[in-house]
Amino acid sequence: MSTVRSMTGFGRAQETRNGKEITVEVKSVNGRFFDCNVRIGRAYACLEDRVKPYLQSRGISRGKVDVTISVNRTDGSGAEVSLDAAYLEGYLRALRRMRDEYGLRDDISVMSVARNAALFEVSAPEPDADADWADIREILAAAVDAHLAAREREGASLAADLLQKLALVRGYVGKIEALSGESAAHYRERLAEKVRDALADNRITPDESRLLTEVAIFADRVAVDEELVRLRTHFDAMEHMLNSGEPAGRKLDFLLQEMNREINTTGSKCNDAAIAALVVNVKYELEKMREQIQNLE
Repeated sequence: MSTVRSMTGFGRAQETRNGKEITVEVKSVNGRFFDCNVRIGRAYACLEDRVKPYLQSRGISRGKVDVTISVNRTDGSGAEVSLDAAYLEGYLRALRRMRDEYGLRDDISVMSVARNAALFEVSAPEPDADADWADIREILAAAVDAHLAAREREGASLAADLLQKLALVRGYVGKIEALSGESAAHYRERLAEKVRDALADNRITPDESRLLTEVAIFADRVAVDEELVRLRTHFDAMEHMLNSGEPAGRKLDFLLQEMNREINTTGSKCNDAAIAALVVNVKYELEKMREQIQNLE
């Protein structure tokens, strides 16, 4: 069965292809949007723009993703460094003149002279971007495979934990439903009794039909049937999303907000200590679920 993925993962691959030792590492952490950062050597910088579309084509849609690509030539065809002899001779003459005419300490050495980058000429073979990308993409693909496998393993663990918490919340809501029926009936009885007593104190004979109608209207204000029905609908939707295998982090986050709204309304309506304790338990579990959902793609 497919599973939702975590936004946290790591994958690495290394291989030598066509005289290039290529190492690719892909790691990601939580992020609200898809943020891709690519580190690649200057000689292959032209390929950087190809990495992000490739990741998106592999289904990576959220998270902060860092891709590090290292390429080392193993066939000796890399950049060659040569010395500009004419420039070097003129440079040394100038250094010696400075030494002799101004009485400077003689610290002319290979390393001190080499600090002048203008002495060196660097030549490299003309890059073939398409050929280089073909080689790098193969190693990138292997690293992404490992990265996605890690995200799926963690996603499966998170989904299992969320479903376990969801089952616990369902149980609490079932208890709330059972108690709310008794609480509503008790509330109607107490309200009717108080109204009768108030009318009797003023020597007014109550119209029982009107009294029961008014009491029913007030009692309906503390009924939580609609909130509990909507909560169960949200529970079913969450279970479906967790089992769908599709990216669902944002949707689940919105769904948790709706669940919190319904349980808060339930708590504000019910004037019962046992129900209030269950509402606190539900809110506690929903908060833990919200924290877990932040890790899902």
